[in-house]
Amino acid sequence: MKQITFAQAEHQNKKKVTRRERFLAEMNVLVPWQRLLDALSPSYYPDAAGKRGRPPTPLARMLRIYFLQQWYGLADEALEDAIYDSQAMRDFVGIDLSIESVPDATTLLRFRHLLERHLLTQRIFEEINASLAERGLFMREGTIVDATIIAAAPSTKNKAKQRDPAMKQPPV
Repeated sequence: MKQITFAQAEHQNKKKVTRRERFLAEMNVLVPWQRLLDALSPSYYPDAAGKRGRPPTPLARMLRIYFLQQWYGLADEALEDAIYDSQAMRDFVGIDLSIESVPDATTLLRFRHLLERHLLTQRIFEEINASLAERGLFMREGTIVDATIIAAAPSTKNKAKQRDPAMKQPPV
């Protein structure tokens, strides 16, 4: 029998079920996890031996983390922090902090890039739509947006050493 941590015990004994917990419980049932794992597993190839770099993270866990990122609109670093902060998210993903850590932001970024490189985000969308259609439900439109803010030098001069007129802030 696995012993639970103080944080898990405290979380289990709270009186209220949060909206996040209700949402994640519903998504746990609605999302066709096994169908998605079957569709994505041929393209997922972490360092199986785990001898170098970060330890391999199971596809099921990475997929759940990816869904959290999409549902809550979080950047990789913010997602890593949110999972550390939220017991509900850790439960959904299946992470016990007394045994393991949350995959870091670089691991999350690499997983997103893998999905993009193999056009798997479209495959995820198709599998979810197929699953919803089988239940008599449908999704009309979906958008996946990925935005990253990158620190850049403050100069607005181009190669000709002149300022680009389109690169200025509008008057306040």
